[in-house]
Amino acid sequence: MSKKIEGYRQPAVIGDLDEEAARNQRVITLEQSVLEANDLVAAQNRALFNEEGIHVLNLISSPGAGKTSLLVETLWRLRGELSCAVIEGDQQTAHDAQRIAETGTPVIQINTRGGCHLNAAQVREALEHLPLKGLDLIFIENVGNLVCPSSFDLGENEKTVIMSVTEGEDKPVKYPQAFSLARLMVLTKVDLLPHLRFKRELCKEFAYRTNPQIEIVESTVFEEKGLEPWLDALRRRVAFS
Repeated sequence: MSKKIEGYRQPAVIGDLDEEAARNQRVITLEQSVLEANDLVAAQNRALFNEEGIHVLNLISSPGAGKTSLLVETLWRLRGELSCAVIEGDQQTAHDAQRIAETGTPVIQINTRGGCHLNAAQVREALEHLPLKGLDLIFIENVGNLVCPSSFDLGENEKTVIMSVTEGEDKPVKYPQAFSLARLMVLTKVDLLPHLRFKRELCKEFAYRTNPQIEIVESTVFEEKGLEPWLDALRRRVAFS
């Protein structure tokens, strides 16, 4: 036991430190266990995607970045060209899945009931309800969050991070894990640039600083050719799958 010294706050004793360390160790072990179990199912998902020849994108963004609007317009544009399906993740409601269903695309809604991300087991269950034969692309629209979703492998071919010009150009350095793990970054709502003080080139500089290999495309759903760079990126991925 440590001795109390008059005039000083009682220090923690060695035993207390050991107990705290033990508590921290249990937390770390639990987190590792959760991720290991998730990665096992993710590997099974990936094997299934490879067997079926499906390219899978895990779409990650902040709430309101325009993920669903981008996805809906993409599905309309790709009709008759590529066969797609969607796994839609939200904490509550099926509003986004209903919007996607209107395009005629197979879609499965996952409600996480407060969870901040999708996990591989949830995706695995959703796959049991999708017609996988003949699919070219599966979009997994993750819960709106730039933190938690980046930690969980779902079995996807790649993570795609989506950010809008209304969010501020420093998102890539504020949330580096999401951007460092993504192969593709989609900058949305670029039609609003004339009305904003958004520094486009600085945003790209931040993204490349976080991930020198990241591919960046700009998009808007309100202009005729506003999705072409994004659609071309998808076509290339399907061609090489």
